[in-house]
Amino acid sequence: MERAFSLSVSVPTPFRIPHRVLALIGVITFILACCLAGCTSNAADSDSSATDGNATGEKTLRVAMELAYPPFETKDDAGNPEGLAVDFIRDFGAAYGYDVQIENTAWDGLIPSLQSDKADLVISSMTITDERKQSVDFSDAYAMAQLAILANADSGVASIDDLNQPGKKVAVKTGSTGDVYATKNLTNAEIARLADESACVTEVVQGKADGFLYDQLTIYRNHQANPDTTEAVFIPFQDAEEWGIAVKKGNTELLDQLNAFIAQSKTDGEFDRLTEKYLADEKKAFDQYGFKWFFDFE
Repeated sequence: MERAFSLSVSVPTPFRIPHRVLALIGVITFILACCLAGCTSNAADSDSSATDGNATGEKTLRVAMELAYPPFETKDDAGNPEGLAVDFIRDFGAAYGYDVQIENTAWDGLIPSLQSDKADLVISSMTITDERKQSVDFSDAYAMAQLAILANADSGVASIDDLNQPGKKVAVKTGSTGDVYATKNLTNAEIARLADESACVTEVVQGKADGFLYDQLTIYRNHQANPDTTEAVFIPFQDAEEWGIAVKKGNTELLDQLNAFIAQSKTDGEFDRLTEKYLADEKKAFDQYGFKWFFDFE
């Protein structure tokens, strides 16, 4: 037969925790909860700053420029903005507490980017003109430039008058001051308007155009690159052009800051530093030719 087992369990009397211990536990629990809440809040604040991308509290400055004009506005080997104007506007941003964000923008989209609030300013070797002043406000001049001619070596062009002849073809970058000048003054020539500088140079090098109008630095550099097929004509045919920084009409706060920085840069060596970094050889050549330098404001 199976043996029957009897199991008896002894239930202990419940243990009672003193009131003072309960109170202490409550205090400790409250402190731990506060600490955890603080940690969570700090983590959230940290994530928020990272999302904003501006943990230092700097204001974002959206800058539009066409990165197609070395050494003023161009790209490095990795495709990042680089150049004299890039350094200049970043120095401005550092001086006034801006986080500078540069957007590569096609030339014909620069002024519209201001009008549509996609950019706060444009710095892109842009000449100050009365026509452009109708659409945007300009800073004081931060550089000076003069037009010159890149002529085909077989064109026989030695002056601007030689271009203003029937049968002559002039290449200009659409919307540039070379385009404006040619439209107004070279009425006897055929004008070929092209999208960018390199296309205009190619037209001249290949003999499809007799000359290309652009600033002296561009003409100098492209003649150096194509000495056998081109001639550089530096005889001045208009007053020096002033390059300005464009802002949306009515943005006086930003305009005042830009003008103050430009004035300071003329006296504290900013332009000399940029020249030495980007244009040392060109400065020597300009001095030899007797050309007015970009940062000669007298």
